[in-house]
Amino acid sequence: MMTVAFIAIIAGVVYLYNSAMFEREKPTIIIENSDYWNLRAPLVISINDSSGLLAYKVTLKSGDESFTLADEQFALPQSVQKLELKTPKRAYALKNKEVTVTVEARDGSKWNFMSGNSATASRVLQVDKKRPYLSTIASSYRIIKGGSAVVIFKAEDDNMEEFYVETNFGKRFKAQPFYKEGYYVTLIAWPVTEETFRATIIAKDSAGNVAKSSVPVIPYNKRYKVSHIKLSDRFLNGKVSELAYAYGVDDDADLIERFKFVNEDMRKSNEDVIHELTSKVSDKMVRNFPINKMYPLKNGQVVAQFGDHRIYSYKGTEISEAYHLGLDLASNAMSPIKTQNPAIVTFAEENGIYGNMPVLYHGMGLYTIYGHCSTMMVKEGDSLRSNETIAKTGRSGYAMGDHLHFGVLVQGIEVRPQEWMDQDWIRKSITDPMREARKLINQR
Repeated sequence: MMTVAFIAIIAGVVYLYNSAMFEREKPTIIIENSDYWNLRAPLVISINDSSGLLAYKVTLKSGDESFTLADEQFALPQSVQKLELKTPKRAYALKNKEVTVTVEARDGSKWNFMSGNSATASRVLQVDKKRPYLSTIASSYRIIKGGSAVVIFKAEDDNMEEFYVETNFGKRFKAQPFYKEGYYVTLIAWPVTEETFRATIIAKDSAGNVAKSSVPVIPYNKRYKVSHIKLSDRFLNGKVSELAYAYGVDDDADLIERFKFVNEDMRKSNEDVIHELTSKVSDKMVRNFPINKMYPLKNGQVVAQFGDHRIYSYKGTEISEAYHLGLDLASNAMSPIKTQNPAIVTFAEENGIYGNMPVLYHGMGLYTIYGHCSTMMVKEGDSLRSNETIAKTGRSGYAMGDHLHFGVLVQGIEVRPQEWMDQDWIRKSITDPMREARKLINQR
């Protein structure tokens, strides 16, 4: 009997030792803030334990002063705790350059003679209450809806984390180093689909301090054409159906389904490719931006304008819409397409409705695209000089006749090609502000 009882006791001990009630893992504590803190941002702390928490305490110590930020005890074990703790207002007057945050936690395990497992974590944070310094040096005088502008600014902070130019519609433009350390430049753009435009330079440091400065560029709300286009069965049975079939639309789909697939689904997919390709910006220092006016097709006549809002109807019912986000130019069939500026080829493949489509990068987030080409004479990675032939016009993709779809993009946003085809506009809106900025920087 004693042997059986002894075995039972051993089994009970083994069971309890391996029971979840007696887990031996200490609580996990993570202080999620960076090494810098401005005292105003909340302290973000995660406490986790498999058996749940019975108590935790958070204290803040600076020199001889100490503040209790949280002190909780629970009757029953609680699940994961995600804390966002604000600093007491009386702590804002702290003069020390660093503080120590200490977190203590105890779980609901029966280990350690029913007292559970305890853990302590401390973190020294550098106090930084100063916002980054921001100053606009120069910018374009105005920006036209659908157009571009440039802004040059100074941004400084010992603990700078990020800075960018953000618009009222949420687009962030990355800035490149400009001319001397601490100065930055970026092209900005106003999409034709947005009714208003405001831009703000934003700088954030590692402590959570934020500085903002409005870009003093005047918006001009240009009106664009709205075209109401009636679709015919002949048109829908032609190029539209060819593209729909080529890209997997069922043979039994009706004419409207085919058109909506090409005009909406394909267009979005193809434009997503373009936007991703043209959103990249270099980190290299920019000293100047000698850009020549662009006119890729000799004797090319404009056959479709940028910004045209096209509304399509079939038998009296509106069924779809699209914006034409390039300039269509036509000359002789299979005419040579040339670039007037040095560039890097970032893409040279077929892209759905745009057909064969080279994409060139000219620096400072400025890209050009060339749609519907019959042949391409460049490949990805090629470095081009001015006046090189890159392709020939054609009718690949969603094109009814031989022409060039010429597009210009600034950090993934389509802008008016007409601006970049005008040397006077380039000088007044881009190169003059940059030259003025260099002059002002040299005077500092």
